[in-house]
Amino acid sequence: MTSTNKGSQVGGHRNEVDQQKLGPAMVITAGLILGMRTISWDATHSDGLSSIEWEKEVEHSVRVAKRVLTFLTTRYPDLFQSKKVPWYVANDDDSPR
Repeated sequence: MTSTNKGSQVGGHRNEVDQQKLGPAMVITAGLILGMRTISWDATHSDGLSSIEWEKEVEHSVRVAKRVLTFLTTRYPDLFQSKKVPWYVANDDDSPR
């Protein structure tokens, strides 16, 4: 139903996963995946050198962590902090003529 009043009216709120709060979860998840994948590697001590294999593992771990968090936030959003997002009722200005 459209309204003749000026301005948008809030029709209600829906809960959505607060994406800004997922940063720490992303870092922890990527770190756990990286640790599990590299636990059998020999310990090396090289302050000045960067291993290409290591960089590839870090990138792969972040990709896997993104996929895991995307799956969890889509299927099980109640596991994460949520925020109330308003949805608006259309008014006469929003309707096509």
